[in-house]
Amino acid sequence: MKHKIIWLFLLMMLSAQAQKAKKLFGKDPLINLENFDKQRVYWGYFLGFNSYDFKFDYKVNAPDIEVNRTTGFNVGLVGDLRLMEYINLRFEPGLYYTKRNLTYTTLTKPIDRDREVSSTYIHLPLLLKFSSVRTGNIRPYLVGGISTTMNLASGQNSKDDNTQQKFRVKQWTQNYEVGFGIDLYLEYFKFSPSIRGVFGIKDELVRDNDPNSPWTGNINSMKTRAILINFTFH
Repeated sequence: MKHKIIWLFLLMMLSAQAQKAKKLFGKDPLINLENFDKQRVYWGYFLGFNSYDFKFDYKVNAPDIEVNRTTGFNVGLVGDLRLMEYINLRFEPGLYYTKRNLTYTTLTKPIDRDREVSSTYIHLPLLLKFSSVRTGNIRPYLVGGISTTMNLASGQNSKDDNTQQKFRVKQWTQNYEVGFGIDLYLEYFKFSPSIRGVFGIKDELVRDNDPNSPWTGNINSMKTRAILINFTFH
């Protein structure tokens, strides 16, 4: 009897949520925050996840350095400036934590073969947001722009290199970014899930002291690649 009451309660909750979703996003929805996008400036914050990678270019053909990605997290603020009806300028400073594990398959000893690259980024993107016409409580958009990133854990100025198990990268990097998302206008706030790709522009590897180093000697360039998934609240 107790289980039946619980199931009945859950069904009632699901039915209520379905009815609410129908009112918000159905054929004839109740319009929320009708004048929200007419603001000149508005603010928000985001939480999310990331997956960072490296793209290697080599001087001569050799086995690839394997990059094992992990899932990191993001948190930050959003400032939005309305330029035109469908175009906004956005500044999204955030803190991004991630980790990449490199494997040099040509080296045999585990202490030489494996390198952990942990990064704590202060990420500073300046983006243009191109929105479509709003339909009910839904408005898709495209976003793109440039960003500068400061790596607090770069090790750029460290005298140790890979001979002391220290893989170094440059502290500052530049990127371009493209992505898409959707604005969902809820009763009290706007919720915007989005996905974005980050592509490093310049080489960010700090090479070992030995020019013939087995870890960095054959690398012509190393650039960041990343996927960002953010959930923004305005």
